[in-house]
Amino acid sequence: MTTTATDRKTPAPQPPTRGSDIRRHELAAFLRSRRERISPEQVGLPRGARRRTPGLRREEVAQLSAVGVTWYTWLEQARDIQVSVQVLDALARTLMLDASERAHLFQLAGATDPSPAANCSGVSPAQRELLRRLEPIPACIQNSRYDILAYNLTYGRLLCDLDAIPAEDRNCMLLVYTNKDWQSSVIHLEETQRLMAARLRASLAGHLGEPAWKMLLKRLETESPNFREHWERYEVVGSRAKTKEFLNARVGHLRLVHTDLWLDPEPGARMITYTPADEETRERLEQLYDLARAAVAEPAAAS
Repeated sequence: MTTTATDRKTPAPQPPTRGSDIRRHELAAFLRSRRERISPEQVGLPRGARRRTPGLRREEVAQLSAVGVTWYTWLEQARDIQVSVQVLDALARTLMLDASERAHLFQLAGATDPSPAANCSGVSPAQRELLRRLEPIPACIQNSRYDILAYNLTYGRLLCDLDAIPAEDRNCMLLVYTNKDWQSSVIHLEETQRLMAARLRASLAGHLGEPAWKMLLKRLETESPNFREHWERYEVVGSRAKTKEFLNARVGHLRLVHTDLWLDPEPGARMITYTPADEETRERLEQLYDLARAAVAEPAAAS
């Protein structure tokens, strides 16, 4: 059979559907509305005497999100461009979106939010009950990316007030490199950061190219010079039990034995426990658990 020039011609690209046009315009309007409601002072920028734009300027959003000004302008103009989950995550944080607004942003962009806050269904009721039964031993469930998927009351007050941290920011790598309260609670912080970065790199080998991993690494590299330095060492270390020392703001010095209890046949999701290394620490954990229960009980009593 003879192939003609007409047969070999590349098909003309199809025009976007009406639905995609509407989605892009809704996304553009949503971004503008969120940008205009944030004052420069909220993100640490000077207002200046000549500002006429309500809220942030486009170039300020682009700068804070580490994206190009032209690209972000096209996004607000409803241009037909592709947007990655890493950029959507950065925009969500810059625009201070809550959980519902973040979900709306990803839906309008036609993307799936890889953040653990979007879906924590992997933690079973039985595992949550086990966390509760371990009190006052601090315990949590994490994945290999250091996302904190569930935790008990004592763990929630061990290094900072974890309940006050947005769900999408409950990641031990982010916290140990960017959260001042968490950092001040970790004795031997530099060593801890290096070991955690080395463990993250070891785990990364099984998740190369995955959006959630790329999003986490991009954020860490953007927000923490220390992480960039440690990451560029290309150190790798496996999992191991270790005695850790913390300085809790409420009960003082704690010596705890870190243990990983793997929940899957392949290393991935794990329950982490911190058992007391001495009697003084055991007593202080009981005090911390009592304080955590009281903190939870106060809002319930007020309502």
